[in-house]
Amino acid sequence: MNDAPQTLTVVIPLSVKPRGGRKAMVTPGVLALERRQDITLIKAVARAFRWRRMLEAGHYATVKELAAAEKINASYVSRVLRLTLLAPDIVEAILGGRQPEGMTLPGLMKPFPVEWKGQRSCFDRSV
Repeated sequence: MNDAPQTLTVVIPLSVKPRGGRKAMVTPGVLALERRQDITLIKAVARAFRWRRMLEAGHYATVKELAAAEKINASYVSRVLRLTLLAPDIVEAILGGRQPEGMTLPGLMKPFPVEWKGQRSCFDRSV
């Protein structure tokens, strides 16, 4: 019996992928099995719907008042609020991590069609 120490080398191929504004190391095939949840995008969608409820309930009369209460720029609040205009199936895809690969928060801060059919064709092209 050989009592000499032996070295075992394990090689795990990793790649760096952007995930919710951060970089994560993933093994090959993981993205195919795992949802691609973009936490930044999910938080923005949740925030948008929360802000809309606050405005509709009368907690704040204007976007400017809401922005002051949240201590953020009114322009940003307005752009994030537009996420409440997304088609329900697109919102579900974002929350479930099934959004098109090219769909990011900075991309959604740019103007997009208000009509749901137009959104679907616009975002399908961005993949």
